[in-house]
Amino acid sequence: MLRIASYNIHRAIGRDRSCAPTRIAAVIRELGCDTVGLQEVSNRPDEGPEAMQMDYIARAVGMGAVAGVQTALYGGDYGSVLLTGRPVISVTHHDLSRSRREPRSVLDVEIDVDRVAVRVLLTHLGLGPFERRGQVRQILRLIASIPPDQPVILLGDINEWMPRGGPLAWLHAEFGTPPAPRSFPARFPLIALDRIWVRPRAALTSVTAHRSAIARAASDHLPIVACVSFR
Repeated sequence: MLRIASYNIHRAIGRDRSCAPTRIAAVIRELGCDTVGLQEVSNRPDEGPEAMQMDYIARAVGMGAVAGVQTALYGGDYGSVLLTGRPVISVTHHDLSRSRREPRSVLDVEIDVDRVAVRVLLTHLGLGPFERRGQVRQILRLIASIPPDQPVILLGDINEWMPRGGPLAWLHAEFGTPPAPRSFPARFPLIALDRIWVRPRAALTSVTAHRSAIARAASDHLPIVACVSFR
């Protein structure tokens, strides 16, 4: 059984507008996951709370960290990170960027889950609808290149506000339709911006939003947690 989560930490800036990576680490420990995909991780090279959040959070929760493509935003490196306690087999980065838009990518990490090689694809899609359509088409081409008998997990902040939008329909056609708990905004979640898909669909046993008091305060998104079994 693999417990995996997707969590947009919003640079560890919470509802009170203070930056507190310690809260994010506390939320991740509550999840009880061995693999967590983070988005909006700040890695400023300074001494403030936005400095080197990847390294701090990884140490605080006792996991290894794999950095996605880091972009120079908010005064320093910024992007996605995969935390995992599983052995890492390989790491690849895929560019999803569109001109004049914020850089986007897929962090493609192959991990060993009890002697099963699982591809974990972590992403954070763009805000523009046409931008997202192109990015999802790229992701589907990537998935088509993966051997059909290899398990795949796609997770991240998909930024799709329309529950029946084209990109979601395309991903559901590829993976099947998983549960989609509401995760944004964290205090009173109304929209399922954060998603987890699994191939084969039968391996996905549950997807839930983590709604603890500290999770509602630590970021503008709630983390979502999936239980996956490849037995």
